[in-house]
Amino acid sequence: MNRFRPLILAVVVVMAALLAYGLWTLPKPQPVDAEGFSSARVVKDIEFISKEHHSVAHPQERARVREYLAERLWATGADTVMEFRYDSLTGPENKHVIYTFDAVNLLAEYAPVDVSDSTSYLMLVAHYDSRYSQPMPKDTVWSYGAADDGYGVGVILETVSQLMKNRNLWHQGVKVLFTDAEEVGMMGMKAIWENDREVFDNVGLMINVEARGPWGPALLFETSPGNEKIMGLYDESACYPFTYSLTTVVYGFMPNFTDFTIVKDDIPGFNFSTIADVNHYHTDLDNFSNISEKSIQHYGAQILPLAETYLTSEEFSGRETLKASRDTTNFTIPLLGLFNLSSTGYLILNSVIFLLFLAVFGLEGIRGRLKPKKVFTMSCISFVMALAVLALGELVAYVSAFASGAVFKPFGIVAGVPFDNSAMIVSVVVLFLVTLLVYCSSRRKAMRAVSGSLRASASANAAVQHAYNVLYGTLALMLLLSAVLVFTLGENLMFLIPLACASSALILWHVTGLRLWLVIAVGVILLHAFSFLYALAMALTIGAFGAVAMLSFLDMMVLIPLSDLYLMPSRKK
Repeated sequence: MNRFRPLILAVVVVMAALLAYGLWTLPKPQPVDAEGFSSARVVKDIEFISKEHHSVAHPQERARVREYLAERLWATGADTVMEFRYDSLTGPENKHVIYTFDAVNLLAEYAPVDVSDSTSYLMLVAHYDSRYSQPMPKDTVWSYGAADDGYGVGVILETVSQLMKNRNLWHQGVKVLFTDAEEVGMMGMKAIWENDREVFDNVGLMINVEARGPWGPALLFETSPGNEKIMGLYDESACYPFTYSLTTVVYGFMPNFTDFTIVKDDIPGFNFSTIADVNHYHTDLDNFSNISEKSIQHYGAQILPLAETYLTSEEFSGRETLKASRDTTNFTIPLLGLFNLSSTGYLILNSVIFLLFLAVFGLEGIRGRLKPKKVFTMSCISFVMALAVLALGELVAYVSAFASGAVFKPFGIVAGVPFDNSAMIVSVVVLFLVTLLVYCSSRRKAMRAVSGSLRASASANAAVQHAYNVLYGTLALMLLLSAVLVFTLGENLMFLIPLACASSALILWHVTGLRLWLVIAVGVILLHAFSFLYALAMALTIGAFGAVAMLSFLDMMVLIPLSDLYLMPSRKK
């Protein structure tokens, strides 16, 4: 059995990577003749929308896109398609030019068969203007709006087309709002919200569809406050869910806004977006040749069933039905799915995991495997090393920005580094190799330090002791950081999941005698780490690579000793 362990571990690592990045955990693009949601049909709309720049500085091109969208809305079976025009709006100042423009929003309505004054509506929102000129390190460029927000309008058109197939089952209706001038400060949404508020009077749920970069999974990255009920709806309905409630917290600190920002305190709702590759965002690389059908299909896999459930369930007939006062904590682990917990449930989960760690720590202490002083020392060493990795990560970000002529913002959004993703991947690989080398070196040193007639047995015990010191020292640090975060941000999943998996695996190993639990823990930690750290790196960009590198390092300091314990030869009793 010992000789197969390296192969089993290698298979688990590779499968975790493939599953985290979409193998069997993201939907396959569907062709034009598919019965359900088809990314290929969405592509046809995006092809027209992204033919030309259509920002606020391109009124004629924007008008052509608007006319096309109005025709498409009528073609899907809309009862009405209305224009809301707002004249002489201004902004932004860019290259000493102030744009003055008219914003024209499109609103389509699809009523259920039995309409009453109390009928509530689902509102699907996307903007149809593209980004105005964007200064880059070497040039000023214009976006074609293929992803931002061709994805949004295309996905909504296809979603409505699918929903209309079962219109006779609706209890609620649909409104589609395509806003103008979102890229210049959500001017279209602000105007309709301030001047024509009655449009929103009967809206019980809003889904806003955005895109930041053309690739990657479609992330539910923000919800309205008090999301307990809408997250219950998402949990019940969405296929291939992909979300982290932490992103809502992080997004609140970032200088980014969407149309949903204007209304989220008043209307329950969701905000979806891809988050990959900032260099394809708001630039000329946001064009038709760079779109991803897999990403488009993932929007549909979540949004369409979510909309179907809302429209066909009588329980959502009231406009206030989905409002709540409490938030849930939620996260996705590829293959394992969505975990959606109430604030009380999340606190209980934290308490159980903390007690689980203390139990296994106490058990190992009683057996003489752990010395609290050594564990404390290792926790301090891990913390200092984590801070050093944080600083080195930011140094990598600074050097990368400097080499590209980009503006460096510590822990901020840094665009214009053409090799940013490669730099982050290579740096994480180097970090892993260095961490593994240091671990192995200190392990050999611990084994050489033993002496006596039973040297082989003593060396083996020293290796186990070394793995335990590193593992429990890092887990103890994660325990402390988890406690701090749960009482400050209410979110600590980046530490809680490794802590839960490792503690559970160690207890099960000692109870059952099966080391297989250790490699299962490695697999689950990797599934989450690959997925979550990818999303974090893409969202925060290379400017916050230090934080990503630090979290990666702490995960490595759990994964390496866990793997070492799994790979150690079994000794005959």
